[in-house]
Amino acid sequence: MAFLIESGLIADLILIFLGTTGIWLFLYHRKTDRGIPVARWIWNVLSGGCLVLAFRAALIDAGWGWIALALIGALIFHVLDLIARWTRTS
Repeated sequence: MAFLIESGLIADLILIFLGTTGIWLFLYHRKTDRGIPVARWIWNVLSGGCLVLAFRAALIDAGWGWIALALIGALIFHVLDLIARWTRTS
């Protein structure tokens, strides 16, 4: 388990799971016209993905600039998610 954390592989596995889930949600909705439309989850998944990238960068001792860049990306996608949710409820 220590190897998964120290190498950053745990973050890679989480990113693979996130990507696989996103692809499955997209294909399921496209094929069946059921499930969650992409516009309702894409910003949330991208925000989470950026947080995982920041986590990975911190685990492997990447420079602070890479961590900051990933966190800024998470913030941008989070704000886009909030805007999308706000406009749907208005």
